[in-house]
Order: sequence, then structure tokens, then C-alpha cells
Amino acid sequence: MKNVFSLVVISLVLVLVTSCKEEKVVTPVKVDFKKEGELTLFKGTTDTIIKIFDIEIAKTPYEIQTGLMYRDAMKENQGMLFVFPDIRERSFYMKNTRFPLDLIFIDHNKRIVSFQENAKPMDESSLPSNAKAQFVLELNAGMAQKLLLEVGDKMDYYEYRIVKDTISIKK
Repeated sequence: MKNVFSLVVISLVLVLVTSCKEEKVVTPVKVDFKKEGELTLFKGTTDTIIKIFDIEIAKTPYEIQTGLMYRDAMKENQGMLFVFPDIRERSFYMKNTRFPLDLIFIDHNKRIVSFQENAKPMDESSLPSNAKAQFVLELNAGMAQKLLLEVGDKMDYYEYRIVKDTISIKK
């Protein structure tokens, strides 16, 4: 009898504990593109403009760490520019990045030094620069080939700053 009573009590406790638990609903936060400047790519040999992109700029440790994670897509005329305080070999990965990218590594003279094209979404494999870089430009996959970008091509960018309801451009 004692065993039956104990079994009933344990069963009731389990039912109460499991029925009172609410299921947590995780709602993903949508991350929208925020235009913070413009970037122009130039042919290295002729200074001819190749294309102008709207850019989001990653400078803080948090911005650099998260980059384009948790986003579903990016328009063809958009990119993300990572700005580092020093020049050295870089390594990126595609953790939590949901769409394929081209990574363009750029040195302190704003010249392209290397590429990692068609990086696979959600892949945590290392994507090294194989050269010293101070900037990394992420564009939609296939863009480097479409624009016929080459090592030695150049970039320049302008950063928008809002100061008391006015926009200034920082080069």
C-alpha cells in the first residue's frame, strides 16, 4: 500500500511539473541593412570606376564579430565593410551567415590583395586572407567574378555621420 501511495504521489508531482512548464517561443530578430556610407571600386590600372556600393560599416568588436550573421539576404548594390585598426593577415568564417558571400581583402593602401569567393552559408571553416589586410569587403557571392575584380584593384569609401540632424561625410 505504501508503494502504491508513493507511486501515485510521484506521478502527480511529475504531471504537475510538466504541465506547468510553458514552452518558450523564440522569435528571431530581423536585422535590416543600415546604409552608413558608400564604397567605390576602381580598376587598379586605369582608375576607372567599376561599381559603387551602399555599405554598412563594421568597426567595433561586436560589429566585426557578428558581421552579416542572422540576415537572409543583401541587395546587389549593398555590402559590408570591416574596418580594422591594423594591417595583418585576417581569417573569417560563415557561422550563422545564411547566404553565400565573396570576401575581398584590402590592404592599408586600399588595394585588393586577395579573395575568398562563394563562401558557403553557415560554414565554420576558416577563410584566410593569405595576405595582410586592413579592410574586408563582403559582397553577395559571384560579385567579384561578375565585376572582374583583380588583385591590385582599389577602393575608397565615405562614411556618413549624423551630427545634430545634419549629415556629414567622412572620408
